[in-house]
Amino acid sequence: MSETATDTHCPYCALQCGMGLRRTGGAVPVEVVERPGFPVNLGALCGKGSNAAAVLAPGARLTTPLVRVDGELRPAGWGEALDRIATELSATAAAHGRDAVGVFGGGGLTNEKAYLLGKFARVVLRTSTIDYNGRFCMSSAAAGGIRAFGLDRGLPFPVADIPKAGCVILVGGNPAETMPPFVRYLRELQDNGGTLIVVDPRRTRTAELADLHLAPRPGTDLALALGLLHLVVADGRTDEAFIAERTTGWPETRAAAMAHWPEHVEAVTGVPLPQLREAAGMFCAAETAMVLTARGPEQQAKGTDTVSAWINLCLATGNAGRPYAGYGCLTGQGNGQGGREHGQKADQLPGYRKLDDPAARAHVAAVWGVHPDSLPGPGPSAYELLDSLGTSVRSLLLMGSNPVVSAPHSTHIAERLRSLDFLAVSDVVLSETAALADVVLPVTQWAEETGTLTNLEGRVILRRKAVDAPPGVRSDLEVLHALAGRLGHGEGFDTDAEKVFEELRRASSGGAADYAGISYRRIAEQDGVFWPCPDGDHPGTPRLFLDRFATPDGRARFTPVQHRPAAEEPDAEYPVRLTTGRVLAQYQSGAQTRRVEALNAAAPGAFVELHPQLAERLGVADGDRVAVVSRRGRTVTPARLTTAIRPDTVFMPFHWPGEANANVHTNPALDPTSRMPEFKVCAVRLEAVA
Repeated sequence: MSETATDTHCPYCALQCGMGLRRTGGAVPVEVVERPGFPVNLGALCGKGSNAAAVLAPGARLTTPLVRVDGELRPAGWGEALDRIATELSATAAAHGRDAVGVFGGGGLTNEKAYLLGKFARVVLRTSTIDYNGRFCMSSAAAGGIRAFGLDRGLPFPVADIPKAGCVILVGGNPAETMPPFVRYLRELQDNGGTLIVVDPRRTRTAELADLHLAPRPGTDLALALGLLHLVVADGRTDEAFIAERTTGWPETRAAAMAHWPEHVEAVTGVPLPQLREAAGMFCAAETAMVLTARGPEQQAKGTDTVSAWINLCLATGNAGRPYAGYGCLTGQGNGQGGREHGQKADQLPGYRKLDDPAARAHVAAVWGVHPDSLPGPGPSAYELLDSLGTSVRSLLLMGSNPVVSAPHSTHIAERLRSLDFLAVSDVVLSETAALADVVLPVTQWAEETGTLTNLEGRVILRRKAVDAPPGVRSDLEVLHALAGRLGHGEGFDTDAEKVFEELRRASSGGAADYAGISYRRIAEQDGVFWPCPDGDHPGTPRLFLDRFATPDGRARFTPVQHRPAAEEPDAEYPVRLTTGRVLAQYQSGAQTRRVEALNAAAPGAFVELHPQLAERLGVADGDRVAVVSRRGRTVTPARLTTAIRPDTVFMPFHWPGEANANVHTNPALDPTSRMPEFKVCAVRLEAVA
């Protein structure tokens, strides 16, 4: 740690860039400074990270509990607020059963918070109704990784390995806007002679960097991957030795790919056949190659199968289980990886253990000091949980999420939240969701607390407290401790993050995500430790699968998949495809970044991006207000004309609430395996607005 600055990490995306915080003594209590020694970003920060301290200002955040009285939120003391939450949760359980009490977490919570929230749900509330917004992030990639490799970790290798590959296919990701410091690895790849292929229906800032840009119709990434594998097989470019030695299931997968001949794939995707052949040739010509997916292919009702198809391409060419090759997922949220490993996800216990595994239940129950039979079973996924609010789920405790803006079919979810008997929200700011709550608890944020997170590489890192929180603000750990005590569990809910992490280590020991050998001291000494790390003498595991995959027989598993249409295809009434995403200056639901003046100046509001050909048919000029209409709702935003998008597709960023909320339209159709909603494609029509 520097003498003049506290070494810590950015509060935003899963890259978890290192930064320093130096005290200022002003209204904003710290300023962000470079931390060049951290190996992931080497000091570089995007605009969000550089301006992260602005949300620490008193005017930008909550500083006192709020309790709804006569329909209005009014300031209250902590005792009154906590008493009301405990009373309401108890009353709901008594009247409607334990599962009528729901818990909804966030992918930005530290490992300690995520762990204790899952423990609180299962030990104190004894409810199966818990999930988190990370379900909307990379659950399809996780399901595809487990299906193929027996284990899910966003990247099974450090980001520093990416420039050493010969070719990288980046599918449905735009890191130039979502995690800009990552782009240095793509540029370094090209400087080393490697090639970059970007798959995206828009010519994004990242696609501008590519050696080859493929622009498929939204919802056709699965067909594209199958078409590339078909070409690899037809050209005799498969790695038969690797397939025989380290995989199973190839004959069935080969047959499935051969059913997707290139001309058919061209018709489905809109990607010209010469580009398909060029992409397959570039991928196979490289000595080592990688496929990296992001939300584009994953946030679909067939996202798991789409991920499997891209993994199949890696396996068929021998690009897995060896250095500088493989499949990886660019996790989005700050702790999207760690957040699900330790108990927020509906079907998981700490250490990536399955909740329906008797041995897993016995191990974790022993750490928690309860009987295994007392632990509830798996519960509903995130959207299913939110959809059940006000019916089977009557009260909800929500931490660090803003589903009024971020959930699919968001107007419906807002209605479900309003229909609850009771809603309690623990958050840093008065988000659109918190504004609907019966009780709002103001909690500490990143610079005011210590805790661990796990970045997209599986590197466990340590955020350090740099400044005290304002008076009246408590940590989420203190909230859970106080509620547990009021609900009859005075022990087992520590308020000290390091003590909670020590318990997490024991609970994860022996699991797939084994943190037993990771300590705060080791993290500080090594700039993070890669899991699995089963004991103190283990160095950590920056690269997975080099010797064997995490399956019972050590072999990777091919999965035969077939392309199928999106859950909602264009028709005469809704003839255009809508896809959604992020912009450089805002983050997720915008609950924090929309409170930063510099970021709002750079990205002041929503827009709908459309091709000039489509705009001409509508009689719309650049800047005109346009209504976007779907089966689920109507939004109005300015038009932004660009040739960087397909003429049959429009794009909206999803950071803004109200009449500009893109998630009014997004389709809650769910992937049958991951339960991921289909955020990335739905059918709309556009109307000019006077």
